[in-house]
Amino acid sequence: MVDPYRVIIRPLHTEKAIMAIERENTLIFIVDKKATKHDIRSAVEKLFQVKVEKVRTLITPRGEKKAFVKLAPEYNAEEVAAKLGLL
Repeated sequence: MVDPYRVIIRPLHTEKAIMAIERENTLIFIVDKKATKHDIRSAVEKLFQVKVEKVRTLITPRGEKKAFVKLAPEYNAEEVAAKLGLL
């Protein structure tokens, strides 16, 4: 089992990330480059007690791995972001 605190490095706090939280119920994280989508899903579900609907990833030009984590409709990304201090 992968340690969820090693998978998720930090939440992203940009204007685009805030809009994704509000409009798409999606949280954006910088994650470990070796983490798989399954690792990211289980880490977010374990750390924030939510259900994840979908995970999309990309490698940024800076070489960081960015994960877009869409929460299930019954969970609110704004509440999770408030706990993280993003909103």
